[in-house]
Amino acid sequence: MDIRIGYGFDSHAFRPGVPLKIGGLRIEHPEGLAGHSDGDVLLHAITDALLGAVSAGDIGTFFPPGDPRWKDADSSIFLNLALEEIQNAGYRIVNVDTTLILNAPRIAPVSGELRARVADLLDIAPSNVGIKAKTPEGLAADSVAQAHAVVLLERIEAPNELQTMSAVMESQRQLEDVVRDLVSQVHGVPMKPPFDTDDIT
Repeated sequence: MDIRIGYGFDSHAFRPGVPLKIGGLRIEHPEGLAGHSDGDVLLHAITDALLGAVSAGDIGTFFPPGDPRWKDADSSIFLNLALEEIQNAGYRIVNVDTTLILNAPRIAPVSGELRARVADLLDIAPSNVGIKAKTPEGLAADSVAQAHAVVLLERIEAPNELQTMSAVMESQRQLEDVVRDLVSQVHGVPMKPPFDTDDIT
């Protein structure tokens, strides 16, 4: 099985007067996360993990932070582009595991809703999304939110029945060879095809 692993990280500082969005979910809190877009630290980390898994660069490659088009943009836009990149590369998500590091708000009360929202955005089952939260103890980062994300991808295999025409023709030639060998062994006379199969136009 052809698999890929991607890792992503992001951080944003808290700022008063800004709505707080994490994982595409609006969370009630006096401060939000400052950023050129909506500051969704979790979706940014997942997006970078997906892009990195298929060697497609990072968020800044596609959405430069100085570009006015992405001012206050919903981070699901970035995530959707990353999903297109992995699909174009022939992969799909197996599972995602993430860790949020922030002093407040507490993530536990909304963890179920958060998992469901991220799973919906990624089009995978909630059971394939891990979301953990830690406090920044000893990091002197009480005014910052950080997110780490790891993704596992697997290559999308074409169904067995969808063989190429050349593969079908090769299988047919091999079958004809086996039949000729069997007839030759039984009758002691080599069996020749009634016509040259390579001369069909």
